[in-house]
Amino acid sequence: MELPIAAIIEAAWIVFALYWLWGWQRVKRPSRSESPLSRLLKYLLPLAVGIGLLGPEAWFGDSVLHARMYPAAAWIALLGAALAWTGVAFACWARHVLGRNWSAVVQVKHDHELVERGPYRWVRHPIYSGLLLAFLGTALAIGEWRGLLAVAIIAASFWFKLRLEERWMREQFGAAYADYMRRVKALVPGVL
Repeated sequence: MELPIAAIIEAAWIVFALYWLWGWQRVKRPSRSESPLSRLLKYLLPLAVGIGLLGPEAWFGDSVLHARMYPAAAWIALLGAALAWTGVAFACWARHVLGRNWSAVVQVKHDHELVERGPYRWVRHPIYSGLLLAFLGTALAIGEWRGLLAVAIIAASFWFKLRLEERWMREQFGAAYADYMRRVKALVPGVL
């Protein structure tokens, strides 16, 4: 019996989307927010392109993006599905721990708190870490060059977004955030 890898990965992304929509209503009001144009150019458009690259293979015809990076193997696709679910679970856990301080855009909230517990003790941006792992797993399961390009575009977008977040957090929390940055890596524990 062959596992429906695509359906397993789609289920992970559906769980992610539903959890995000459910938690959206319980956040604090912003006191500072990034401009809509900046969000569109630096985050939303690159994210849309990255997600589009992970879309149905029929979209890519005979292009080089549809070419495989390595031979198809069930164990690689299963590993990709496992990474996608692990990444989604990690991002959802981070979103839960962040609680009412969360926002989809770069913001400082009223009564913003510096959260250093849960996954935030390992990385400063565990939502991005989890999502990057989920996108990497999805790309691994697809096994085509478009997946690698998608992950690179999304990673660059997250990097620009986290740089602005970190600047605002340093302004908001001063030495406490600077100390947190010295102790905890941004995306990959002990590495990056």
